[in-house]
Amino acid sequence: MAVQGEVVDKTAAMIVGPVAAADWLIIAPVLLPIIAGAALLMIRHNVRWHALLALVVLAAMAGTNGLLLRMVLDKGPVSMTMGSWLPPFGISFTVDALGAAFSLTASIVALVCCAYSVRDVDATGRRYGFYPFLMLMMAGVSGAFLTGDMFNLYVWFEVFLISSFGLLILGSEKAQIDGATKYAILNLVGTTLFLIATGYLYGTFGTLNMADLATKAGQIGEAAPLMTLATLYLLAFSMKAAAFPLNFWLPASYHTPPVITGALFGGLLTKVGIYALLRTLVMIFAAERLVLAGVIGWVAVATMLIGALGALAQSDIRRIAGFLVISGVGIMLAGIALGSSGGLSGAIFYALHSMLALSALYLLGGLMRQRGGSFSLHRLSGLYGASPILAGLAFIVSLAVAGLPPGSGLWPKVMLVRAALDVGAWQIAAAILLSGFLATIALGRVFILAFWRVEVSGDQTTTAGALSALGCTALVVLVLAMLAMGIAPEPFIRIATTAAGGLLDASAYVHAVFPAGIGS
Repeated sequence: MAVQGEVVDKTAAMIVGPVAAADWLIIAPVLLPIIAGAALLMIRHNVRWHALLALVVLAAMAGTNGLLLRMVLDKGPVSMTMGSWLPPFGISFTVDALGAAFSLTASIVALVCCAYSVRDVDATGRRYGFYPFLMLMMAGVSGAFLTGDMFNLYVWFEVFLISSFGLLILGSEKAQIDGATKYAILNLVGTTLFLIATGYLYGTFGTLNMADLATKAGQIGEAAPLMTLATLYLLAFSMKAAAFPLNFWLPASYHTPPVITGALFGGLLTKVGIYALLRTLVMIFAAERLVLAGVIGWVAVATMLIGALGALAQSDIRRIAGFLVISGVGIMLAGIALGSSGGLSGAIFYALHSMLALSALYLLGGLMRQRGGSFSLHRLSGLYGASPILAGLAFIVSLAVAGLPPGSGLWPKVMLVRAALDVGAWQIAAAILLSGFLATIALGRVFILAFWRVEVSGDQTTTAGALSALGCTALVVLVLAMLAMGIAPEPFIRIATTAAGGLLDASAYVHAVFPAGIGS
C-alpha cells in the first residue's frame, strides 16, 4: 500500500506540478464567456452595456487563445484535470495544436462578428438575450475544442446547441421559427446518436478520456465493436457538420435569423462537427477510418458538388452562403477520407480558412443589404458605383471563398488536390476543382448582378442606407486575415501540419495526460 501511495503521489505531482502555472490559460477560453454570460443576465435591464462587455470578453478570449496556441506550439500538448481525480477518471482539458488553432480562430471570428452586431442587433434583440446567448455559445464551442473527454465533448455540444436555438429564434418571425424547427430536429437526432455512441463507448472501454481511448483502441483489436462505434460517430458528427445526405437543414435555417447570427453559425458550428470527426476518426479510430475511407470520400464528393450546385441555383445572398458552407464541409471531409498527413493538413488549413471566409461572406451580405436594401440578386444593382470600397471587399471575399489567389482558400485546396493525386483519388481531386469552379461562377454572378449591373428603373436602389462603420471595419479585419493566409501561408501550413501530425501520432497528446506513461 505504501508503494502504491507513493506512485499516486508522484503521479499527482507530475500532472499538477508542471502544468499548474498554465491551468488558468487552458480553462480561460471556456471560463471567461461563462462568467460573462452570467454577468450579462444579471444586468439584463441595462442592455446598453451588453455589447461593450461582450467585446471585452471576446478580446480577452482571443488573447488567451493566442497565448495558448503559442505555448502548445513551443512545448507540445498540455493538459489539466479538474479536482483531485487523476486521469482517466477526472474531467480533463487537453489542448494540442488542433484544438488551440480552432479555438483561436473561432474567438477571432466571434470578436469580429460581435463588433458588427453593435449596429445590427437592435434593443429588442439585446433585451431578449443576444449577447448572453453569444457568450454561452462561445463557451460551448471553446469547450468542445479544448476538452479531453468524450462525454464532456457531448456536454459542450449541448451548451452551444441550446444557445444557438436561442439565437436562431430571436425576432420570433415565422420564417425563423420554421428554420429553427428544422435545425433543432436534425441536430437533436445527431445529439442523440452522439450520446448513444458515447454510452456504447464507455461500456466497451470503461473510460471516456480521449488520451486513454487513443491508447486502448489500438490494443483491443477485434475484441470490441470498434467499427460500429466509428460508424455511429461518423453519422452523428456528419449530421452536425451538414454533410450529404443530412445537409438539408442548413440551407433551410441559416438564412432566417439576422445576418450576424448566420455569420456566427456559418463560420463556427459546422467546424465543431469537423473537429469532432478529426478527433474521433483519425486519433481514436484510425484503423476503422481506413475501412470507412471510401464511404467518407464519396460523401465528401457529393457534399462538395451539391453545395456548389445549390449555390448556383439561389438568388438570396444568405442562401448562397449557406450552400457554400455545405460545399466547404465536403472539402474538409475529403481530407479526412484521405487520412494522410497532407490530406489532414489541407483539411485543417481549410477549416481555419472557412471560419474566416464564410463568416465574411455573411457579413458582406449584411453590408450589401444595408447599402442596397435587399438580399435578393433580383433587386440589388449598382453597388459598385454606390460604394467602390464595398465592391473591393466583395471581390477579395469572393476570391477567398472560391479558392483563388490571393485569397486564403487557394493553398489548402492545393494541399488537398496534391494529397488526393498522390494516392490516386482522382475523383476527390476532380470534385475539389469542379466545386471551386462552380463556386467561382456563383460568386461571380453575385458580383456581376449586384455590383456591375446598372441600376434598373423600378428596382430598390442602392440609396437604401449608409454602411455601418463598425460593420465595414469588421469585414476589413476578416479580409486582411484572409489575405495574410493567402499571401504568406507558411505559418498556417506549419500549424496545420503540426496539428495533423498530432492526430496521426497521439503519443505527445497521451503523454500530456499521462506524463510518465501511467495510464489506467
